[in-house]
Amino acid sequence: MSAEKIGRIALFIDGANFHATVRALGFDIDYRRLLNEFRSQGTVLRAFYYTAISEDQEYSSVRPLLDWLDYNGYTVVTKPTKEFADASGRRKVKASMDVELAVAAMELARLVDRIVLFSGDGNFRALVEAVQRHGVRVTVVSTISSVPSMIADELRRQADVFTDLAELKSRIGRDPSERPAPRDATERLHHGWNSRPELSGLDGK
Repeated sequence: MSAEKIGRIALFIDGANFHATVRALGFDIDYRRLLNEFRSQGTVLRAFYYTAISEDQEYSSVRPLLDWLDYNGYTVVTKPTKEFADASGRRKVKASMDVELAVAAMELARLVDRIVLFSGDGNFRALVEAVQRHGVRVTVVSTISSVPSMIADELRRQADVFTDLAELKSRIGRDPSERPAPRDATERLHHGWNSRPELSGLDGK
């Protein structure tokens, strides 16, 4: 990405998908640096982070991460996961936030010049096409550097700009050498990171 200013920007982070991408590339995201990276490129009107939460996560590992994001410039959108049994009686968990993300993106399309979508989910291709019809440029952030690739080909082709997350490592990745010795969890979160593996990505799973 260039440092060129590009007007009004909205960020949409598909938490579960982005977390999987981050893990596939083997580095951690510094959420403060991520936000500042796009603030340097324009006016960030909103930075949305979507994740579903199971009841047993509500007050456990994922909560500190969501609280940190909520107090540091992100709009956190959550909903409870839903459990159901499939035709063979096996327990399944439904945790998609696609509809919520798509509705918010369409609502903001008339207010922004650019949308940055952090997801490789091909289900978002139609959304990208729809906001483009409003004159909004869409950047999709995922990766083709992992095996297998984390982005659906149809989504990559539809985007105005595809940015490989691996290329952003130096600008939004967390330097392991910057980690202080493990102390109080609140202090760790104050510095924008958490050493617990389940909090290393944008989704607490």
